[in-house]
Amino acid sequence: MSEPAANFPANPAPLPAPASHLFVLLVSAVAAIGGFLFGFDSGVINGAVDAVATAFGTTTAATGFAVASVLLGCAVGAFLAGNISDFLGRRPAMLMTSVIFLASAYFTGAAKTADIFIAARVLGGLGIGAASVLAPMYISEVSPAALRGRLASLQQLAIVLGLFGAFLSNYILAWLAGGASGNLWLGEPAWRWMFWMEAIPSAAFFIGVLLIPESPRFLVAHGKSVFAREIFARIGGDPDNLVREVEQSLRGEHRPRMSDLIEPKTGRVAPILWAGMGLAAFQQFVGINVIFYYGAVLWEAAGSSPEAALRNNLITGFVNIIATFLAIALIDRLGRKPLLLIGSIGMAVTLGILAVVFATSTLDAGGKPVLSHAMGLVALGAANLYVIAFGVSWGPVMWVLLGEMFPNRLRGAALAVSGATNWIANFAVTVTFPWLLAVIGLPGAYGLYTAAAIISLFFVWAFVRETKGKTLEQM
Repeated sequence: MSEPAANFPANPAPLPAPASHLFVLLVSAVAAIGGFLFGFDSGVINGAVDAVATAFGTTTAATGFAVASVLLGCAVGAFLAGNISDFLGRRPAMLMTSVIFLASAYFTGAAKTADIFIAARVLGGLGIGAASVLAPMYISEVSPAALRGRLASLQQLAIVLGLFGAFLSNYILAWLAGGASGNLWLGEPAWRWMFWMEAIPSAAFFIGVLLIPESPRFLVAHGKSVFAREIFARIGGDPDNLVREVEQSLRGEHRPRMSDLIEPKTGRVAPILWAGMGLAAFQQFVGINVIFYYGAVLWEAAGSSPEAALRNNLITGFVNIIATFLAIALIDRLGRKPLLLIGSIGMAVTLGILAVVFATSTLDAGGKPVLSHAMGLVALGAANLYVIAFGVSWGPVMWVLLGEMFPNRLRGAALAVSGATNWIANFAVTVTFPWLLAVIGLPGAYGLYTAAAIISLFFVWAFVRETKGKTLEQM
């Protein structure tokens, strides 16, 4: 195996001498800041849409593209991150991602034209996509098998905290300025500060990554077994045995490359990659982003004012955080596969309830569903129970499995393809929902997501294997 191509030090900072869970938690938490930025950058646009349209004088279609432009970078960032991390290392790749987030935060807030704004959002998408791959990869490679599920779930917890942080930050800044277009500090409108606030966690991510070690499994793969042994000793377990297991899993292998995903004897895509891509796609096909992007429709249908509907989105975000904490408590006890099965059943039931509620509702003159108070409460309860079902299962577990299910030689490339699949599916669901709403209405849209949740149940049962308690080499 060759040396790492980058000149970043493999072990840049003195590490605690005794092996401790606290050390593993700290380095995993630093990597998960990338997930926080993932969530923050995804959610920050929500409070600034109207102000951005006013500032740049864009049409509805152009504004929609400016909002969705971030997704153009996400799939590319996810696809590139795996190869870059295999070539330079997990740590240098995360440093590059933190710089991308910093640049995106500044230029998005400072943009004077719609073109610059869109370019900055695409740049942010590169960071989001990269973070979606790098954090679960790094955490899975530094975590002991017994703790890996809980630690890898920090990625999803960080994502939902980032979303909630963006919603809360936007709300406070808009309140201080009297609206997103109102002037705030330095005479700049609040919507610009909404984006500039992202510089704070971006800087924290950059500094934190400087202080954590490189992935020991990457070091072994690049002939740095001495450094890897020191890091394994601090993680816990027998460092000599762990290094030997990694070396054995890589014996006779070459530097990771995308062509490894094709089986040489058959010329077919490796079955494990199909499983990863299926997990990544179904996580989006069940319609989770419809709840987060278009949740106000539910609140308004239940009789809330538009202002109250926006405030109530914070409740959904908070519910998602609580569900993720529950997933962290359960994932290493119940296992990955049982949680996915439970989540699929829960989502199918709650989405089905939503489909029935809206199918039996009446429409006003504008075509908006009108629910009785009782049915409105049923719909809102089902929506939040759906978020719980997702948050305790597919939300975190998909990222945990993608970080640990692939062999060492395939992990970077397979994560890149699976991560890109997740973002492509995200884009497909997001852009088709308004069309579905116009053509088949909310009942039809939720009916499709119900069908996806049912299919995901059979997919997990047939194609997903349990990984609880196994080392990455045993898998």
